[in-house]
Amino acid sequence: MRHKVAGKSLGRNTAHRAALRKNFTVSVIMHERVVTTLAKAKALRPHVEKVITLARRATEKTRLHAIRRAVSLLQDKAAVKKLFDEIAPRFANRPGGYTRILRLPDYRIGDGGTKVVFELVDNNVLEQKVKASEAVTSNEGAGV
Repeated sequence: MRHKVAGKSLGRNTAHRAALRKNFTVSVIMHERVVTTLAKAKALRPHVEKVITLARRATEKTRLHAIRRAVSLLQDKAAVKKLFDEIAPRFANRPGGYTRILRLPDYRIGDGGTKVVFELVDNNVLEQKVKASEAVTSNEGAGV
């Protein structure tokens, strides 16, 4: 019986799940968009949102404590810096729902798992890639 056992095990032991949670959250913070499976995305969404809420609610008085909590959860100082300097101000007026899960039409080749895009709601990753590619093409045309 699974009385009072919360969360999905995802076929991993406790330490492996903790490492997965930490690494997934760091990847989402650093890249703002990750391709993963539907089960992982649904299981790890609450953890990502709680870390973003921790950073968003940090006031001048509680900022240091919140940073230390985030470092203990993520164990990546670069991710914590980006979280507090870029992501938290972006979601300052949003009461929750910082992530979205978009299903992809194809399946993973090895096991047929459903692939999804897990991303932050207000990300501009695609816009940055388009601008970078336009800049590259405009620079190539200017050199000719």
